[in-house]
Parts: sequence; structure tokens; C-alpha cells
Amino acid sequence: MHGRRHFTHRICKRGHLKRACISYKGELTSLYEYIPRMRKSNPEEAQEKIANGVSSQRTYNILVSLSGHLFDKFLINEALDMIEAAGGSFHLAKCKLGQSADAESYSELEVGADDKRVLDQIIDSLTRLANPDEDYISPPREANKISLKIGKVQQEKEVKEKPEMTKKSGVLIIGAGRVCRPAAEFLASVRTISSQQWYKTYFGAESEEQRDVRVIVASMYLKDAKKTIEGIPDVETVQLDVSDSENLLKYVSEVDVVLSLLPASCHAVVAKTCIELKKHLVTASYVDDETSMLHEKAKTSGITILGEMGLDPGIDHMMAMKMINEAHIRKGKVKSFTSYCGGLPSPAAANNPLAYKFSWSPAGAIRAGRNPAKYKSNGDVVNVDGENLYDSATSFRVPNLPAFALECLPNRNSLVYGEFYGIESEATTIFRGTLRYEGFSMIMATLSKLGFFDNEANQVLSTGKKITFGALLSNFLKKDADNDSEPLAGEEEISKRIIKLGHTKETATKAAKTIVFLGFNEEREIPSLCKSVFDATCYLMEEKLAYSGDEQDMVLLHHEVEVEFPESKRVEKHSATLLEFGDNKNGQTTTAMAKTVGIPAAIGALLLIEDKIKTRGVLRPLEPEVYLPALDILQAYGIKLIEKTE
Repeated sequence: MHGRRHFTHRICKRGHLKRACISYKGELTSLYEYIPRMRKSNPEEAQEKIANGVSSQRTYNILVSLSGHLFDKFLINEALDMIEAAGGSFHLAKCKLGQSADAESYSELEVGADDKRVLDQIIDSLTRLANPDEDYISPPREANKISLKIGKVQQEKEVKEKPEMTKKSGVLIIGAGRVCRPAAEFLASVRTISSQQWYKTYFGAESEEQRDVRVIVASMYLKDAKKTIEGIPDVETVQLDVSDSENLLKYVSEVDVVLSLLPASCHAVVAKTCIELKKHLVTASYVDDETSMLHEKAKTSGITILGEMGLDPGIDHMMAMKMINEAHIRKGKVKSFTSYCGGLPSPAAANNPLAYKFSWSPAGAIRAGRNPAKYKSNGDVVNVDGENLYDSATSFRVPNLPAFALECLPNRNSLVYGEFYGIESEATTIFRGTLRYEGFSMIMATLSKLGFFDNEANQVLSTGKKITFGALLSNFLKKDADNDSEPLAGEEEISKRIIKLGHTKETATKAAKTIVFLGFNEEREIPSLCKSVFDATCYLMEEKLAYSGDEQDMVLLHHEVEVEFPESKRVEKHSATLLEFGDNKNGQTTTAMAKTVGIPAAIGALLLIEDKIKTRGVLRPLEPEVYLPALDILQAYGIKLIEKTE
């Protein structure tokens, strides 16, 4: 007997065997304390109490479902500790144990608290336990993870006695392009998601009332609106030309919030109507001067005009402000802020020489790529002329995603973001960049220097005579050549000609490959609408660099913030990354760009419906009342943001 006790003592003291020791000296070891805690919460006993009219429920109650390796990895201990440490209680409603090392266990706990804030804290703690910070490249072992679902504790008598209560609101979405569908889907789903715990947590919905949103999609062409919302239940469509003031007034008057997905130049007329009718407005576009001038009128009218509520601008603002404000709360100073964003093909769809495809107008994208830029680097202000923008591209890697070979181009005036974010006087580096796959800028710079983006009327095209792409190529690539009769039919000949024009062999080879891929050497007639070489280039790019079939696009947004804490002289590097891919469901393709622009805009409309944004006038999502709930809802809806600190 003594030998057996001595053996048990050794087992329970050795680190690698300690976890196998259930009891020691007549008492359960700490790892197995969950056994009496859960036995006190016997499901049969609880049912008997309820049958006798005795309820153990607290003022606020939720049903928490946990599945995973709860007992063999002792994760159940952590969950129960979190509940009790916060001041809550639990009751075991259901328990199913895994019967092997590979099998998962399942438990349902009715968790209660007398203070709603305590219950919210418990939900947050359990959510962090189920969803620890993950690394894209090296996620934690699945064996150490649990699955968490939050539900409602059913009380049958009350459910039968209480009629369904619904709050009704209306949103008018103007514009039926690609961004419209995910926005309409989100708003149409509010009736369903408003009963979910995360919705109640964010919006403080303590009653049984559900939110129901009437969604109206308006387009100049009714068929476009109908096609866009096909398959989304309970969404209405109307024909609307915003220049028709009578119809615009009619439809705006029927809703609480207007979501304008029109070109930026159309927002002002919609905004003025919203001010007149005292209706909130949300857009995903930059707030321009004309809209800014409506600030006081909007305040007087008691409405909010929320602009820049998309991806870039939008999510980029919200991620930045969250990181910067958290640093300031901790008495830190932001020494460096860098932001990188790009809409790209997924790696599988980057199957052309430029490794790029257009989800919007090539003409607009090319013009945007020739805008001048300004940023601050280590205290020095750097200006980049628009003509040299492509040449200024630098290689870039996202630390968490080293497999992506990227490059970065400066994006317009970064200095204004120092003012927006309140870091202009403390940050020595402020930079915003556009991401492309490596090699893109070299080719685009070469095409630009060769004249492919020349927007002046071309002499050959202006004659009205029929001309082929190949003939136009020969015309403007050989215009300075003396007695050069060599045809430009193939990649090799085109490359030689580009080298003669003063370019290196590497750039000439890549540019020639792109020219041939686009079909610029083909003896195919140029459409009469093309009046310049730029027009002809855009025509071919729109044709050859479009997404086809079920190809996916990709959105990558990455922030890096360096924070210095003056008192301790400690420096922290914070990063936040969003990586989203397009998807194809039931034959309907939704691009990542559409999701990450449309859903934030729809969330902005929802925050206004729920009266969570109190500020009136024209604003961007730079205030906590906007970005904190918006980022949380994005995460809950499935758009994940990964944050890290070093």
C-alpha cells in the first residue's frame, strides 16, 4: 500500500504526468475541479425545479454551446472560471462526452447575470477563448480550439404568450452596380440577424423586438436593379433618375436612410434632397468640397451625412483610428503610420503579364495611377510627380503573408491623413500606398513612355478611315524610325523596336509580352469610338483584363503603426491586416471589392437606423461611435481583421 501511495505521489508531482492525476490525498486535483461544479448544475435537477415553479435564472440569460476537446484539454475549466470570475453563474443544460482521443465533446450552458454589462463581458471572454488571435500562416493547432455558439434561453410559456414585436425602418439604395448586392443582402438580412446575440450585444436590444428593414434598390434602368437583387428575398426595385426631382423626393420621403452608391458627382443632389426631407445619407465616396459645404445645413436639419464608408476610404479609416486612439489612451505617441491597400486578382486569377485585372473602368484606374503623390518619410516631405508615379514603386511584403510578391505606389496626398487622424505633429512618417503584384509598375511605366496612355486625338484615328490595332501600333511605335520597314507582327519584333526607342531589354521584353497579350498587334479593326491611343488601349484592357467565369478577386489592406511610450522609452509595432476574397454562390459572383465597399456602407445605414450615431452634419468614420461598432459588426458578419503587436 505504501508503495502504491509513493507511486501516486510521484505521478502527481511530475510535470508530464501531472495532468493524468485526477485525485490526490483524497481530493480532486485542480484540473478536475470542473466535475463537482458541473454536477451541482445537474440538468435533471434543474428541470425538476422548473416544473415546480422554481427558477434559477438570473435577470439576463444566454445559451452558450461549446464543442471541442473541452475535457481532455481542460478548456472547460477556463470557460467556467471566466463565467464565475466575471460574477456570472451557469447551469448545465446538456453534456455529451467524446468517447475517444479524436472525438470532440459538447456542452450547453445556460449562463446568467443580473447586470447586462457582466453578461456582455462573459460573452467577450468566451469569444476570445474560442477565437484566439490567429496567424494567417501558422494558426494554432485545431486540437486546442473550441467552437462557440451563442443562443437564446427558451422560455416556452413566454414565447407563446408574447406576440412578435418588430421595429420597421426603410433604406433606399440608389445605384445598382456591383457594390449594391452585398449592401442589399446585409440590410435585407437584418430581420434575421437582429435576433442573434451579437446584434443585441452591439445594439443593446434588451426587448424581444426584432428590427425589420424595408430595402428599396433604385436604378435609372429598372432591369439593372432587378438583375442585381435577383435571389435576395423581400427587396423592392424602382426606376429612378436622380435628376428627376419629383421622383427623388417621392422615394427619399418613404425611408429613414438613403445609401447612395452613385458616382461621387451625383451625391450633392441626393444630399440636398435628404437635408430637405430630414433623412440620413451614407456614401462610400470621398467627401468632396461640395458635400463638405453642406455640413451646417445638415446639422440644422438634424441629419447625418456619413461619407467615406467603404473600403478605401472607409475600413482603412476605421482600422487606423482604432489603432491610433488605443495608442493615445495608453499615453503613447505615434511615430510612424503606414497604410497599404490594393484590389487585386487572387493568385489563381493573376494569369496575365500585368498580373492585374480590372473590376472597374480601366480608364479611371489608369488615370488614378498617374496622380501626383505626397508623403512624409522620417521627417522629410516627399513629392512624386504623376508622370513618375509608376517609376516610384518599391517592393513590399506583408509580414504575415510573405508568399505575396507585391509592390507599392504612393497614393495621392498622405499628409491630409495626418490631420484627419490627429498625428500630423507627432508622426515623422505618414504614408499611404496602393498595392500591386510585383512587376506591374515597370510594365505600366514603359507603356506610358511609349505613348499607350496618350489621350490626345490621334491623327490616324481622327481621319475617320478604318484602321487596325496592328496598323496603329506600327504607326506610333515607328513614327521616329528612319527607313524602318520591319513589321511589328510578333513579340520579338515589338521588343526590338522598344529597345531601339531607348528601353532596356528586360522592360522591352515584358512590355512586348503585354502588348501581344492585349492584342495590339492584331489586324483587327479599331472601333470608331476610339479617338486616341489611350481609348484603344482601354478598349483592349477592358476586353482582355476582365474577370471571367468564377475567377476571384482579392482585397488586401494592411496598416502598420509604430508607437513610442515616452515614459518607458518602449517602442511597440502594431499591425492590422484584412484579406478578403470574392466568392461565387448559386451562380452569383460577389467580388471582394464589392463586399468590402458595400457592407461597411450598409453597416453605416444600420447604425443610423439604430440611432447609434449621434453626431449630425457631414462626417467621416473617424469617431468611436462609428468605427467601434462598425468594425465589430464587420467581424461578426465574417470580414476578419487580424491585429498583432510586437
